Amino acid sequence: MSRISGQPAVSTEHVYGLSLRVARWHEGRRGTPLLFLNGIGADIAAAAPLLAQIQDREVWTLDMPGVGGSPDALLPYSAPTMAATVMEIADRFGHAALDVAGFSWGGALAQQVAVQFPGRVRRLVLMATTPSVGAPGIGWAAMLDDDMLASGLRLPTATPLGLAWQTMAMAGWTSAAMLPHLGNIPTLILMGERDGVVPACHGQAIAELIDGAVLEVVPGSHLFPFTHAAAIAARISDFLEQAPPPAQAAA
Repeated sequence: MSRISGQPAVSTEHVYGLSLRVARWHEGRRGTPLLFLNGIGADIAAAAPLLAQIQDREVWTLDMPGVGGSPDALLPYSAPTMAATVMEIADRFGHAALDVAGFSWGGALAQQVAVQFPGRVRRLVLMATTPSVGAPGIGWAAMLDDDMLASGLRLPTATPLGLAWQTMAMAGWTSAAMLPHLGNIPTLILMGERDGVVPACHGQAIAELIDGAVLEVVPGSHLFPFTHAAAIAARISDFLEQAPPPAQAAA
């Protein structure tokens, strides 16, 4: 196990034929652990400035196959398979219950995790994401906007095959039919006010499908969790620390 910037513990987990680099901040700290799922092609180093600022619990994330420190997968994988993979890693860490946060592509995967394992997700944070990856209005060309270029973040950090498998995993994916069943999971949806990749209307669509979900439009474009890391980390921490709703507290 090694350390990288931000001082997480870094290891490689071998799950279902995949070798996945995993980073854990504040390992073993009390409170519900937070799993963060990153955007397409983005690695642990891109997430580190955000995740290192969430101090009150264990936080962990991973490089998807073919991204950062994880080698390519030999075969394509699906969103349900990757959801099962991250929950297998959670089992190894002893995390029976999780808070789950996801950004962009990772926000779609976070929805899949919540749909697939609803009894294990305590709270859900969705950032710059959509309930349907094929929905109109998603503009990948906006990844080159001035705000994102000025951030200095190098995205993506994936191999061509890694990007292909990530793209294929979400081909035709939608959570729309299942999101109404997540009303018992407190959900925070954060969307960038100038996001030309996934405009805020996609977050509104999620909020309309999950009873009680909170939608907030925040400063920044698509990379706002990283370009406004301190503010977003504080908002995530505040949301995760809120008292549980009556139905969840009684469970």
